Amino acid sequence: MKPAAFDYLRADSADAAVAALAAHGDDARILAGGQSLMAVLNMRLAQPSLLIDISRSAPLAKVSTEPGGWLRIGAAATQASIEWRPGLRQELPLLALAFPHISHFQIRNRGTVAGSIAHADPSAELPLCLLALEGEVVLRNAKRTRRVKAQDFFTGMLSTARANDELLEAVRFPLGQPGVGHGFEEFSMRHGDFAVCAVAAMADAKRLRVAVGGVADRPTARDFPLLDGSALDDALNELAWSLDARDEPQASAALRRQLVRRLGRRAANQALSNRSSS
Repeated sequence: MKPAAFDYLRADSADAAVAALAAHGDDARILAGGQSLMAVLNMRLAQPSLLIDISRSAPLAKVSTEPGGWLRIGAAATQASIEWRPGLRQELPLLALAFPHISHFQIRNRGTVAGSIAHADPSAELPLCLLALEGEVVLRNAKRTRRVKAQDFFTGMLSTARANDELLEAVRFPLGQPGVGHGFEEFSMRHGDFAVCAVAAMADAKRLRVAVGGVADRPTARDFPLLDGSALDDALNELAWSLDARDEPQASAALRRQLVRRLGRRAANQALSNRSSS
């Protein structure tokens, strides 16, 4: 199947993109990497009248550190440009752990970080990492720019707090800090497939934060004290039951709950043990 007919606009700046969104609203779609959008268009699950292409916008591909300890990733920055960024393991250790699990290198060469987060697939790794690290998205329309925390941005299955006239201009990840450890574990049917269950963990001197993807309708995070042993197992078991996992052809609810327990334990141990070396 091929997409329904649409008009095409190349936008070389955020100003041009938001102006087009203001004029067309829900009848427009942003094209960055296109790795999710093109499949949706081909199946005619979306039939926009206008496609706004930002993929060749140099300003929107900019990646920079910002005051307060943030890495800002523009809407057109590809996943590969971040994956191969010098110093990524020091800047964003969790992303360095997660990138090898994200699809295949051909997809990462075209797909964007912001595009994956905007698509909000509950099994995708980048939304999970943004939530685990308590990052945020930058949304812009013709009148204002606003920042939305990851915990408030993801609202459901493929659903976010972005309004129809807003461009997801950038995502912001807090930079890694000394004494903070990270862990990431994932199970999928084949390498590169979406996760049946993925767990990201972050630990500092006071708390352990565990985020789970692939089980509920959106990535979900919980903060715990620095637990270990049976106390950690009990906390992960409670988390697994709270996610409302459902039986699906790919995996049963029981399997997903067990994966939360097993992968959660491994990711948490990894984060706790990495604190001293970070």
